[in-house]
Amino acid sequence: MMRTVFVNGEYLPEDEAKISIFDRGFLMADAVYEVTSVLDGKLIDFDGHAVRLERSLRELDMAAPCSKDELLEIHRKLVEENGIVEGLVYLQVTRGSDGDRDFAFPDADTKPGIVLFTQNKPNLADSPASKKGAKIISIDDIRWGRRDIKTVQLLYPSMGKMMAKKAGCDDAWMVEDGYVTEGTSNNAYFIKNGTIVTRPLSTDILHGITRKAVLRLAEEAQMQIEERLFTIDEAKEADEAFTTSASAFVMPVVEIDGVQLGDGTPGPIAKRLREIYLDESRKTAI
Repeated sequence: MMRTVFVNGEYLPEDEAKISIFDRGFLMADAVYEVTSVLDGKLIDFDGHAVRLERSLRELDMAAPCSKDELLEIHRKLVEENGIVEGLVYLQVTRGSDGDRDFAFPDADTKPGIVLFTQNKPNLADSPASKKGAKIISIDDIRWGRRDIKTVQLLYPSMGKMMAKKAGCDDAWMVEDGYVTEGTSNNAYFIKNGTIVTRPLSTDILHGITRKAVLRLAEEAQMQIEERLFTIDEAKEADEAFTTSASAFVMPVVEIDGVQLGDGTPGPIAKRLREIYLDESRKTAI
């Protein structure tokens, strides 16, 4: 089945979708994005993603292509048109194009670009990977300094994924100045003696929408939380670990740099957080 996608105001078959070769998202990675999960045909935490999108645009002095209500309508129509029961909606906004390549931003009246497409992901909630747990390697974090802005500058995270794959693992956690920042496409956590430890928010990490929800739910479940810097060695000595992201929810981690955590299977707290998050997400989906 050919997908219907949304490109600069038009719903099109995917093989008819085109953007200008002068679009700054293509030439300069001058673009931001969001990924919203779909469960039972409904959007998970759409408001959170819309708010973060507004912040990313504001931080880069980029114009919004449409209103939040219009964005919701586009998301819902694509989910319906493409028959998505479980999956993802990818949204990208670029600074657009004034018809040529230049390092300087185009005039303020240049229309921003916007594209959306869906990805069908059966068994997204009942993921086999979540039952097995992820194996992690650590790598140096050499990204730019504004990781809090969700830009499409994803070359190094992609390289990190490939480093992990080459090592026979699933993902990588990045380390800067001796401390873990985050995963290549997720926020990172470890658990020791029942306490959940994760890095505090700053410009060093993405302000994860799933991170925010999971920490709130953990607090409501009276779990202990510490937001502080931590080393990869601390994480390797943990009882269990996990990551959070919009596309994988809560993903248990069972190995870090070849060191097995616990008995090498997903830990009870990570599994419980995944259950709580999925239950709450289904109740509040729109």
